[in-house]
Amino acid sequence: MSLNWMPRDNKSKDHMLHKSPYWGKKAPSVIYEKRPIIDSKGNIVNDLFVSWITLNNPQQYNSYTTEMVKGVIAGFDNASLDRSVVAAVFTGTGPYSFCTGGNTKEYSEFYSKRNDEYGQYMELFNRMVDSILACKKPVICRVNGMRVAGGQEIGMACDITISSDLAIFGQAGPKHGSAPDGGSTDFLPWYLGMEDAMWNCVSCEMWSAYKAKQKNLISKCVPVLKQDGKWLRNPMIETDKYIDNGEIVFGEYKSGDALKQGKDFIKANQKNADFELLDKEINKIVWKFANLFPGCLIKSIDGIRMKKKFFWDICNLQLI
Repeated sequence: MSLNWMPRDNKSKDHMLHKSPYWGKKAPSVIYEKRPIIDSKGNIVNDLFVSWITLNNPQQYNSYTTEMVKGVIAGFDNASLDRSVVAAVFTGTGPYSFCTGGNTKEYSEFYSKRNDEYGQYMELFNRMVDSILACKKPVICRVNGMRVAGGQEIGMACDITISSDLAIFGQAGPKHGSAPDGGSTDFLPWYLGMEDAMWNCVSCEMWSAYKAKQKNLISKCVPVLKQDGKWLRNPMIETDKYIDNGEIVFGEYKSGDALKQGKDFIKANQKNADFELLDKEINKIVWKFANLFPGCLIKSIDGIRMKKKFFWDICNLQLI
């Protein structure tokens, strides 16, 4: 029996949950923008976009304030629902930091001695992680600098990580009076072996981007500094050899004069970091996604995410 007799509403529906109240350009803020997709030949693809969600608080190493957390949630909600968006990119402003976690100035000045208020803030933080894990588009973490503490946690909630080779990765909680259970205790054992996960979580040791790649914590790292017009890999890190005296040294920090010289070079030049190669890798991944069946892509991604979500959801329920 034909159903043509049934009334039909064929007007377009706007499913966006948020317009602009949680976004801005002036720090501290979250910048939300849709950028066109670039194909494999460098051409702009009409009518397809990437949602860029950028933590914009560079003076405080892109630590997130309460309002910024709301901006991230709004960004991922909209990226998820926007039909024209193929993927989301999560990044930070400037050459020094992706994110170093919660804004300790706000913690000290407002949330200290206000336990209930901090509990409400943590509900927002948990919702931020949920919004990344629930986004119906693949999420790429573009690490432009330090990914530490809560920044590491929201970064690991993403699906793919491409990093500057000047970035460092690690936790800070046990060294500074907190516990990294906003994602790290849930996610690290999936990325790393159990003992590596334990050590990375509790030692507060900072790993180079190359060590993070070697340990399979991230997908790729690329150089962002140039010397005499040529790309220069992080001069503080061992990248030219894998084994020395029977030990794996690839990705470890150099020592002595070599380390000092590397530090001096980075201190003088990191402010001029060039993210050309990083963004080319982002474009390459997004173009790959754009050529896959969207429904099959996100169904596959959700099947992988489910393993991270399993322990994340269990721990959240235990905290309620």
